[in-house]
Amino acid sequence: MAEIGSETVLRMADDVSVQHVGDGAVVLLARSGQLYTCNDTTEAFLGKVDGARNLNQIIDLLSEEFDVDKATLDEDMAALAAELVAEGILADPGV
Repeated sequence: MAEIGSETVLRMADDVSVQHVGDGAVVLLARSGQLYTCNDTTEAFLGKVDGARNLNQIIDLLSEEFDVDKATLDEDMAALAAELVAEGILADPGV
């Protein structure tokens, strides 16, 4: 698995769908049938993953949306992105 850096462009895995529910979302991995629930922050993050934006651009948008210092988000969002790649929700950027 490739390392996630600030310039890494992120995209959803091909067989993933995200549906808003309540204060978060449900993520379905079609190939395995697995369901994941996520909070509103993770839902907002996934909503900005479009295959064109890099991690730094996504963090800039989230910083504005949630009125949070960018430095605070940097480490958390890099860790989240790595976890989502490991779970198969985001495509491995090294592939």
